[in-house]
Amino acid sequence: MKICLLLEGCYPYVRGGVSTWTDSYIRSMPDYEFILWTVASDKSQGGKFKYQLPENVTAVHEIFLNDAFDPGSGKKTEKYTAEELDALSKLVRCEDTNWKTVFSVFRDGRVNPTEFLKSETFLKLLNELCMTTYLYAPFSEVFYTVRSMVLPLLHILTQNAPTADVYHSIATGYCGILGALGATRYEKPLIITEHGIYTREREEEILRSRWTVPNLKDMWISFFNMLSLCGYKYSTFVTSLFEHAKETQINLGCPPDKASVINNGIRLERFKDIKPKTPDGWIDIGAVVRIAPIKDIKTMIYAFSELKHSVPHARLHILGDVDDKPYNEECHQLVDYLKTKDIIFVGNTDVAEYFKKLDFTILTSISEGQPLAILESMAAGRPVVSTDVGSCRELLEGASGDMLGEAGFICPPMDPGALAYNMKRMCVDDDRRKKMSEVGLERVRNGYTQDYMISKYRDLYEKLEKKEAV
Repeated sequence: MKICLLLEGCYPYVRGGVSTWTDSYIRSMPDYEFILWTVASDKSQGGKFKYQLPENVTAVHEIFLNDAFDPGSGKKTEKYTAEELDALSKLVRCEDTNWKTVFSVFRDGRVNPTEFLKSETFLKLLNELCMTTYLYAPFSEVFYTVRSMVLPLLHILTQNAPTADVYHSIATGYCGILGALGATRYEKPLIITEHGIYTREREEEILRSRWTVPNLKDMWISFFNMLSLCGYKYSTFVTSLFEHAKETQINLGCPPDKASVINNGIRLERFKDIKPKTPDGWIDIGAVVRIAPIKDIKTMIYAFSELKHSVPHARLHILGDVDDKPYNEECHQLVDYLKTKDIIFVGNTDVAEYFKKLDFTILTSISEGQPLAILESMAAGRPVVSTDVGSCRELLEGASGDMLGEAGFICPPMDPGALAYNMKRMCVDDDRRKKMSEVGLERVRNGYTQDYMISKYRDLYEKLEKKEAV
């Protein structure tokens, strides 16, 4: 079976999180052939992979969103059917549209995206949008907002889909659109796996952003809702990592009969035999993260600075790649400003080996799905202090029916005082840390192993294979 894996802004260009999951996932299925269809922001990333690709990856097809601003070549047309005009109108309005019709308009160079956005047809559709929905917004603001949204999307729609037996998108969004494009063109099934709920993550980013026009933020939110709906509509199966995420997908428009939960899983054998750290007079705290705003490293730094007043023998080790260089510089500047000692930026490293140096770990993210960093820490016998996002509470306190107990502490996001308080609780109680480490390892063993996760995805592929054979 040939599987086209669709990826956006992660593997193989970025380390950690979904990228780590993807690399491990492919390697765990050596009997399947994978081709990667990736979406990245800038062409300068082309071919610059952070991972050595597994042998069963036979091709990589790269799409770069900034290529959308290259006029390129293609036909200019003003001849659309009534059905096509209706579909394009709904697209401009960020409404649920007839995607098959939209795909056909931009397929095979029939219509050039930049020419369309300069056309009388587009101007007419935009004018109708202003007159019905944004009557009091400046026309120029609406024009540039819609153009900014639609141009990268239309660029994606002009791409030639690689052939595969199954399209498997590791998000909704742009790669979900590509999945729908390939699945409808070749009449093949589409699976969507969401680690985080894409629509909700984009909404959070837009509400905090400064680059969006304030009174048009709702348009951007509707745009990403529309993309997710397309993925849900044309998928055969939609998976999430925990029950609340599944409920969110259904509330966002995913048909309930398509939705199911498959927990993340890790290679337990890599972590389970790591011994407790040998006492050396220090309490060593680890954070396995990408350096990016959504991981909220600044709150981590503020909280650790506060902790040092009461636990001066604490050290903080921040493990992971820099995902956002300006933000990374701001974090280092904050450390200098606070004059906080014993914060060590480790960079990319062998996490399993580094766990030997740590007493416990922390996670301060603003948004998460089911973080591998927590699962790996639990498997290594290191309790966790985490923000209450995604399934972090479920991982540390147990799902319904789990009577094992706590594997760590939960606190609100963006609250350095609460984080420092819970870090201190963990620092001063060796017996509690030991008990939590035992609980965490047992919880991972019971339901979060890679073997169990892979068996569930194999079941989906086999169901689709049998259906194709009928």
